[in-house]
Amino acid sequence: MSTPVFSASELTKDELQAKQRLVIVASSLGTVFEWYDFYIYGSLAVFFAGLFFPPGNPVTALLTSLLTFGVGFVVRPFGALFFGRIGDLVGRKYTFLITITVMGLSTALIGVLPTFSTIGWVAPIILFLLRVTQGLALGGEYGGAATYVAEHATQGKRGLYTSWIQTTATLGLFLSLAVIVICRHSLSADDFKSWGWRIPFLLSVVLLGISIYIRLKLQESPLFMEMKAEGKGSRAPLRDSFLKLPNAKYVWLALFGATAGQGVVWYTGQFHALFFLQNALSLKDYTTAYELIGISLLIGTPFFIFFGWLSDRIGRKGIIMAGCLLAALTYFPLFHQLTKCVNPALNEALKKAPIVVSGADGPDLDKVKADLNSRGYSFAVKPPQGGSGLTVSIGSTQLQGYDAKALGTALAAAGYPKTADPAKINFPGTILTLFILVLYVTMVYGPIAAFLVELFPTEIRYTSMSFPYHIGNGIFGGLLPFIAVAVSVATGNIYAGLWYPIIVALVTFVIGMLFVPETKNRDLRA
Repeated sequence: MSTPVFSASELTKDELQAKQRLVIVASSLGTVFEWYDFYIYGSLAVFFAGLFFPPGNPVTALLTSLLTFGVGFVVRPFGALFFGRIGDLVGRKYTFLITITVMGLSTALIGVLPTFSTIGWVAPIILFLLRVTQGLALGGEYGGAATYVAEHATQGKRGLYTSWIQTTATLGLFLSLAVIVICRHSLSADDFKSWGWRIPFLLSVVLLGISIYIRLKLQESPLFMEMKAEGKGSRAPLRDSFLKLPNAKYVWLALFGATAGQGVVWYTGQFHALFFLQNALSLKDYTTAYELIGISLLIGTPFFIFFGWLSDRIGRKGIIMAGCLLAALTYFPLFHQLTKCVNPALNEALKKAPIVVSGADGPDLDKVKADLNSRGYSFAVKPPQGGSGLTVSIGSTQLQGYDAKALGTALAAAGYPKTADPAKINFPGTILTLFILVLYVTMVYGPIAAFLVELFPTEIRYTSMSFPYHIGNGIFGGLLPFIAVAVSVATGNIYAGLWYPIIVALVTFVIGMLFVPETKNRDLRA
């Protein structure tokens, strides 16, 4: 039996519980606000395509917007290394005070950034740099919060306590969606497009003030203070994490056997689902799209706590691996079900009048593909038949060459809708499908903080756990929206992008089952 973090002589049971509640609330609330800051961009990524990037090609603008969104994730591992080292050398508390300040200020600056129409290419360049700053800050935030909470938790409750940190990413996304919906309902479409979109970003100044006030009330982690008092801290956390065994081995096992799969499952169930609704399924009513995602998140969020609690009883590894496997096996039918529920007219048209494009590479083929991609219609591309040139088949109808007007007329005649009709959405079916996607997220994400904290010793915990977490979530997960949309655009198949998270989740399942240890009974003081 390990020694409690706080001895009975120091704190009564009620005092211990009160202090642990403060630690959880302060760490979680600050992290919610930080995720809010980070996700505001993601929630408005489709909208940003027309604000900060050059007009003329909506598909290119969307991909550039998504790539800029992904950049914030790509740099997160560098933030993990930089701030993780500080956290292991100086302390957990002061490090994540710095990260939340950097995040809040970066977000507020996006709220006052002039658009492309005002300052041209300077706008996307500054936006890119602010996304980089956000990513660096977030790279240091999560590891600090998770480590801080875990080092305050008593044995047997780390999964439960750290699962509150795991809710913060989803709650941050939910908060960002809620703020955007309120703004869009409160303002006219023209006002929101002109200046109202800035409100969610500027609100981060208020959230930053609240976060700093609460976190200043916290004390340093007791395990960190004990380690420093005993002179056991690492003088080179980066070297000890990545160049010394067995820690170096566990860093890479944590990445490929846990966080890579967790990252793609997370971002498929939240961001790719949102982009899929708005683009592939042409749900142009942004409020409806946000509400559908928001309701599914609201229903699913308690399961983060449930699976964190369950991991204290049956182990972390099995729950994470089950989530990866279930996601990989069911993504295709679930996203087909989304099409059926959200845009039934499109679903019927794809069945009755499939689109096939055949022709040699050239300008006309590129134009047809760009046209169909911009409409969100799934199509197949085949080699040209002899010397027939470019042919577009829509069911039994065939068009020779590319004529935008003729193509639009033929698609309409075949029943292809321009946009999804909100009145025809099967709301119960859609929310159930989205909830299942979120449920997979809670399975892989609920226990992951406790798993990572328990995998590494105190002197290098902040650095060692942050790096694989942010590689898995920042690169494997953060680039998912861009990769998935890019694959779908290249192939013409709106579902083809799902192969990316499926393959990564399966690789994680295999490596995790074969090589990753169970951690739930480990003593953090060992």
